[in-house]
Amino acid sequence: MTEQKEQILLSADFVKKNSPFKGKTDLAIITYRDPSFLKDYKAVKKIKYSDIPPVFGADADSGGELIYASTKNGRKNFYILNGHLNFYNGYKMREAAHPVYVLDALGVKNIIVMEEAGFLNPRFKVGGVAAVYDHINLMGDNPLIGENDSTIGTRFPDMSDPYDAKWYNSNTSLLRERKFMFYPAVYLGITGPETETEAECRFYRETGADILGYSLVPENIAMVHAGIKCAAFAMLSRELVADRLTEISDAEKRANRIKAERSFAPLLAEIISSVK
Repeated sequence: MTEQKEQILLSADFVKKNSPFKGKTDLAIITYRDPSFLKDYKAVKKIKYSDIPPVFGADADSGGELIYASTKNGRKNFYILNGHLNFYNGYKMREAAHPVYVLDALGVKNIIVMEEAGFLNPRFKVGGVAAVYDHINLMGDNPLIGENDSTIGTRFPDMSDPYDAKWYNSNTSLLRERKFMFYPAVYLGITGPETETEAECRFYRETGADILGYSLVPENIAMVHAGIKCAAFAMLSRELVADRLTEISDAEKRANRIKAERSFAPLLAEIISSVK
């Protein structure tokens, strides 16, 4: 057994041992820390990342938590990973992707990723929501580099459909039926955490990207590798259109993100309930 698989099973066994759930739990949400929509679900139990062996608590910014959650009516149980393990905090790529493999070992087959992002496409608006259908990896690294464990996934996973077109079409059809305004988007993954220069924003837009962020790409690559379906939505908290850049405070970004979260929350609840 590879060291990677040993670490995955160590984490998964701990999560199972502490689980209040009975039966199958095939859905998870991975999100940035403390989104406002958390209040819409029952937190049946919480475990700090730092209490889960071995790499969940590998740095000083590991204040996230795994939530055993359920819908308010109790009909659906799912996991919420409240906090990404970001590359810019010093995690190695495989460590950043480790939670995905743990969820796979727990039997999760569908993951919704919630991301906060800036937008490069001038048609998008602050406080809006983007539905990701593809990405570009400019992070300079990859969670699959190194030894491959064939019990986890194939050496050369096919990335031609990273955001499961069938699930994407189902979700966006629902959004249109509810007359919810959203932006189909290509996501650009970069390292962060510094903000982007005018020249970088111009270059990033020319690559064909609509939005950019720091968390989604390694997680998605790991999902494809493990055979997990991924749906990703970005809350648009800042404008990154070249020649229109202005300084924005953390408080303003947070307010913009919350505006997007609150508008999207009812649709997220429907998407969660629709997962079979």
